[in-house]
Amino acid sequence: MPDRYAVIGHPIAHSKSPLIHGLFAQATGQDMVYQAIDGGAAPGGFERALTDFRAAGGRGLNVTLPFKLAALAVADLASEDARLAGAANALRFEDGRIEARNFDGIGLVRDIEVNLGLPLAGRRVLLLGAGGATRGAVRPLARAGAARIVIANRTADKARTLAAELAPHLDGVPLVGGGLAALATGEAFEVVINATSASLSGAAPELPACAFAPGALAYDMVYGQGLTPFLRLARAAGCARLADGVGMLVEQAAEAFAWWRGVRPDTREALARLTVPLA
Repeated sequence: MPDRYAVIGHPIAHSKSPLIHGLFAQATGQDMVYQAIDGGAAPGGFERALTDFRAAGGRGLNVTLPFKLAALAVADLASEDARLAGAANALRFEDGRIEARNFDGIGLVRDIEVNLGLPLAGRRVLLLGAGGATRGAVRPLARAGAARIVIANRTADKARTLAAELAPHLDGVPLVGGGLAALATGEAFEVVINATSASLSGAAPELPACAFAPGALAYDMVYGQGLTPFLRLARAAGCARLADGVGMLVEQAAEAFAWWRGVRPDTREALARLTVPLA
């Protein structure tokens, strides 16, 4: 009987995870099935769905919104990345325990360094937003050797608080937080990452053109939307290197697959199937 895996979220019909993991399983010869589970909007829906899935023989789950915090809360063991992010996006059920990981930041780094061919070592990185996506990205970016990381948020105090919380865990990589208005002082960044959801509502962050260093990469974590407002802003500022988050999606899925199955799949076919032109 095939091993069972799934992705859980609400809503979930839009998820690309069944396609991605289906491609991974086929390419690596794994005997497994993968489904999408809607945890619903009612309180306790995630926990009930999790219990039912485990009882039916489920081996692991990908977790998407709005259940990433709940996924960490139910874990018996959690990676440091997951604990610092305050959220988990992958669970594994083994020896009666629930293990939790957060692969979002790892997937982001791999997409930038491997798929986009931009080593992060020595780069100044600007993260826009002070929510969960930024929390999950900071430590992997620091591990990759970023020279300096700045968190900029509309509410400056939120960015400062997050930076102060995470800074002790970055092995000396400088991390500061502040408001978007402070970016007008002129510091430029080689990598600018939009970790807000503004692009989904047709908005762009209030970001001055001087924030983009010559040859900078502008990266929007939103995917499948074409040229988002953030990427349009970056292009208008003279930024020629633009990317959306489809690679992050695929690479974090590959990390979860490798954790579950012990083999890391080639991601090129999934990327080719899901990439939308930035136009």
